Amino acid sequence: MKLITCTERQHAVAILDIFNDAILTSTALYDYKPRHIDTMTSWFATKLTNNFPVIGLEDQQGALLGFASYGTFRAWPAYKYSVEHSIYIHKDHRGKGLGKVLLNALVDAAREHGVHTLIGAIDAANSGSIALHEKNGFSHAGTIKQAAFKFDRWLDLAFYQMILDTPLKPVAG
Repeated sequence: MKLITCTERQHAVAILDIFNDAILTSTALYDYKPRHIDTMTSWFATKLTNNFPVIGLEDQQGALLGFASYGTFRAWPAYKYSVEHSIYIHKDHRGKGLGKVLLNALVDAAREHGVHTLIGAIDAANSGSIALHEKNGFSHAGTIKQAAFKFDRWLDLAFYQMILDTPLKPVAG
C-alpha cells in the first residue's frame, strides 16, 4: 500500500462511497442521507482553495483503502492555526492499522502547513477511533453531551486534540 494525494478526478467516487457507507451504517458522520456525487466538486474545491490535504491510502491495484483530511475548525480568523481532521477507512479494511498510517501522515502535513492544533470530533461511543487518537498523542479536550440525534438515540461528541510545535512564528491578523 502507498500514501497518495487524492484528486477529484481519480478519487471522488471512492471517497463518496466511503462517506456514504459511514453515513448509512455508523455514527462517524452525523449526516442522515447519502451524499450525491455533485457534492464532491465543492468538497474538493474547498480543500484546494484552503490548501487542506486529502491524503489517501491505496493498495497495489490502486483501490482506495481510506483517506484523511482536515478543514476549518471555526471560521473566524483567530482560529487559523486550528483544524478539524477526519479519517475514514473503507468498510472492508478497518482494524488493519490503516488509520494510524493516515493519522501520522495527516500530522506530518499539518506541521508542514504551520498548523498548531489538530482537533478530532469523535462520536463518544467510537472506541476504535478514540483508542487510535489516544495511542498517537491526542488528549481528550471535552465532550458535548447529546450533541446530535441519529439512529433514534442521542449521541455524545468527544473532542480530542494534539497541540503541535508549529508554526514557529504565529502572527495575529
